[in-house]
Amino acid sequence: MLLHVIARGKIARSPEAELVARYEKRITWPIKFTELPETGGRIPDSQTPGKTVLLDERGKDLSSEDLAAILGRWRDDGMRECRFVLGAADGHSEAERREAELLLAFGQATWPHLLARAMLAEQLYRATTILAGHPYHRSG
Repeated sequence: MLLHVIARGKIARSPEAELVARYEKRITWPIKFTELPETGGRIPDSQTPGKTVLLDERGKDLSSEDLAAILGRWRDDGMRECRFVLGAADGHSEAERREAELLLAFGQATWPHLLARAMLAEQLYRATTILAGHPYHRSG
């Protein structure tokens, strides 16, 4: 299953970009990062069947194990793509929230956009290592 991270704004050369690149290289599943302008631009069509996860402050605060279980179930159900969409500063529309399979939050705190992208990359790496039985997850 392709993990497709779609984010508004450019990460450019930054410490966060280095973190994203570090986890991108470690993830053994197919992964793709798409950057869109802050406004406008079109989110690419998803491979079907697929699932959409919105990073949203009103989303569920899942444990790493719970996120891994969801991804594993979707993979095993034959999903070809799971898209993780990070919105612009104003977040996602109500229509986008209704259409998504999962709204995901990293706790109740508000995180800077670039840091949220790095945190997502790490959680995707962690989820894939959990599913593979790799010891990374237990190392903290």
